Amino acid sequence: MGGGNTAMDCCRTSRRMGGESVKVVVRSPFKDMKASPWEKEDAQHEDIDIFDNHVPLSFEVENGKLIGMKFQKVEAVYDDNGKRKLIPTGEPDVFIEADEVLIAIGQENSFPWIERDIGLEFNEWEMPTVDKVTFQSTNPKVFFGGDAAFGPENVITAVAHGHQAAVSMHLFCEEKDLKQRPAPFTKLFSTKMGIHEWSYDSPVTIDQRFLVPQAEKSLTLVDRKKEVELGFNLPTGFKEAQRCLNCDVQTEFSTDLCIECDACMDVCPTSCITFTGNEPEEDQLRQKLLVPATNKSQDILVSDTLKTGRVMVKDEDVCLHCGLCAERCPTSAWDMQQYFYSVTKAGSI
Repeated sequence: MGGGNTAMDCCRTSRRMGGESVKVVVRSPFKDMKASPWEKEDAQHEDIDIFDNHVPLSFEVENGKLIGMKFQKVEAVYDDNGKRKLIPTGEPDVFIEADEVLIAIGQENSFPWIERDIGLEFNEWEMPTVDKVTFQSTNPKVFFGGDAAFGPENVITAVAHGHQAAVSMHLFCEEKDLKQRPAPFTKLFSTKMGIHEWSYDSPVTIDQRFLVPQAEKSLTLVDRKKEVELGFNLPTGFKEAQRCLNCDVQTEFSTDLCIECDACMDVCPTSCITFTGNEPEEDQLRQKLLVPATNKSQDILVSDTLKTGRVMVKDEDVCLHCGLCAERCPTSAWDMQQYFYSVTKAGSI
């Protein structure tokens, strides 16, 4: 029972220790499981069934021996804030036969040891009310982060919370405004080395993601020490590396250098650049692009007004960072600049 990486470790190890029929049962929908996508894929590849939306009800015992478990079928309903509730579907309870049950579930937040009269407020989920920027609770001297603040996340998120909370604590001890936070260190620098030469390589490739070769199940399931992933050979590893989009390198556009020749628009392999008249509403402008920008979660880049009255619009959502626009531009209005970011840490304040 469980839907995290620990549950995946348990079920896959069970197969290697002789388990013939191994099942994973989890309360949440499959897409909400905390396990990494590749862990779920590998478990299914090893013939492990995953039953989602099943809430455990009882252990079933006959003659003093475990024979299985009973589960309630539920469905996930989300409120406006993205909070999930599991609502019974009304279907008959499900019995799953088992002779052993491994419980691989995380611990819930529980704060019964915190007095309720010290200025700490808790929400309907019995979680502390925490500012998402400062990580300060309603008691100004108490800070929360990680799972204790906003529920289950990964360790990377928890460490980031710790950095930000440490900054807040430092500002608090200095009697400064916690909302006036020091900016992270950022730097942009050009990657251009010559007229048509750049300090990074980003060819346009149509290759799909290469799957890491795995050893045969007949070998890995009988030896729990047998390495499952074999790794890429050198030619395939090189081709996989060539798929990198160089997300740390971004396009920079200079309006005053642009002569509106439209060469960048012609050479762009994904048609993410458009020169067009501006619109008062962003939705209207998005529809006027060569390829309409339908992903509204990604901002579009709109230049200042050019000499002809048009604007340059770039849809970052489909940009490959290939640099062809910068190579083609006769006036260097486009440049490929590397972006460096370092998060603020309390020790550097």
